[in-house]
Amino acid sequence: MSETVKTNRIRVLDLEFEPFLSKEQISSTVDKLGKQITQDYLGKKPIFIAILNGSYVFMADLLRACKLECEMTFVKLSSYQGLESSGVVATQIGLSLDIRGRDIIIVEDIIDTGTTIHHFLQQIKKFEPASVKLATLLFKPKALQHPLKIDYTGFEIPNRFVVGYGLDYNEAGRNLPAIYQLVSE
Repeated sequence: MSETVKTNRIRVLDLEFEPFLSKEQISSTVDKLGKQITQDYLGKKPIFIAILNGSYVFMADLLRACKLECEMTFVKLSSYQGLESSGVVATQIGLSLDIRGRDIIIVEDIIDTGTTIHHFLQQIKKFEPASVKLATLLFKPKALQHPLKIDYTGFEIPNRFVVGYGLDYNEAGRNLPAIYQLVSE
C-alpha cells in the first residue's frame, strides 16, 4: 500500500511521491466545476459517464457538487500499464444506458495522451447523443496526442506521473485523499 516517508513524501509500491495538490485544493476546484455544470445544464437531465477505475472519486464528488437532476453510469476502459500508456484501449465494461438524444458529460480523472478518451468519443457518437461534453480533473496539455475539446478542466498540470484521489500506480494509491507526484531525483 503506501506509507509516510520523510518530508511528507509517501511510498506507493516501489516508488516515492511528494505532495502536489491538497485535498482542499481539489475540493474547492470540484465545487467550482459542479457549479458551472449546474448553470450549464439548468432544466436538463444529463447523463454523467465516468471512466473507471480512476474517475470514481472525482465522479462522486462532482455529482454531489452538481445541484441538478441527472443520471450516472460507468464504463471501464484501460490503456495504462505501469507508468505509461500502452497506446491500446481495451473496453472492459461497456455502456449500460440508452444515451440516444441525451446530454452526456464524460468524466475522466486525467487526460494526458488523450488516447483513451479519443477512442471512447468515437464510440459514443455512434449512439447519437444530443450533446457530449468532457470533464476532467487533471489535464496534461504537453502530453496530448489527439485533438480534444475539454469543456470542464480542474487543473492543468505538467507531464508528471501522479497518484491519489482515484489515480493509481499499478492499482495502488487510489485511496489517498490528495494528489501526489512522482519524485524525480
